[in-house]
Amino acid sequence: MKLHAEVRGEGPGLVLLHGWGLNSAVWAPLAERLQARFRLVLVDLPGHGRSPAGAAAPSLAGWAEAAAAVAPPGSAWLGWSLGGQVAMRAALAGHEISRLALVATTPRFLAGSNWPCGVPAEVLAGFATGLARDHEKTLRDFLSLQLRGDARAASLLRTLRALLAAAPAPDPAALAQGLDILATTDLRPELRELTQPALVVSGARDRLTPAEAGRRLADMIPGARRLDFAGTAHAPFLTRADEFLAALEEFLGAAEEAA
Repeated sequence: MKLHAEVRGEGPGLVLLHGWGLNSAVWAPLAERLQARFRLVLVDLPGHGRSPAGAAAPSLAGWAEAAAAVAPPGSAWLGWSLGGQVAMRAALAGHEISRLALVATTPRFLAGSNWPCGVPAEVLAGFATGLARDHEKTLRDFLSLQLRGDARAASLLRTLRALLAAAPAPDPAALAQGLDILATTDLRPELRELTQPALVVSGARDRLTPAEAGRRLADMIPGARRLDFAGTAHAPFLTRADEFLAALEEFLGAAEEAA
């Protein structure tokens, strides 16, 4: 049993990983432009989109291994939010990944005494409780929270809802696994071991993975580049699509020139 992965375009490999509760359709606004230069592999995480919930062990390591199993060796990986954590875990596990583009992600999602730039434990616990009662409402609330404060919040919320509805509904058990991964993951002690060139992109108004988390993440990864987008929340690649794509293509183009 494998994850569902759609392949588009020709050129150097680029694996795209979405965030919690969504699916690979979230990349649709960018895919047409990217597939002109890259061989895209759009992955649905376990229990999301068209991937079966049982395609991976219920852990960050399990999800990373499952993603690596459908990723062409030597590809660059672009991970958003939880997808960014999956990409970092896969790289730390030694999979053949050329570059990491990490968007609105963090080494530790949960706030703590030595990590103030995270989500309070009670907020995440509230999502877990809500998931057990009404997972559809919890997903709707989570989408709204992702975009709160964004300059294009209303239109982007409609876009994300439409993209979510375009694929099978996520499996409630996989959603619970994803929340557990977010609640327990802390990659900070290992980040110095990453050897891939990395680009860390943050939204200045992000309330889930604050820009400060992105700054700290970039500081922990040797040689990482960092980019903040003003006026954006948790989906800067949608709010500022043209500028995001230009930065991404420049970052990935350096790999093509070196090849």
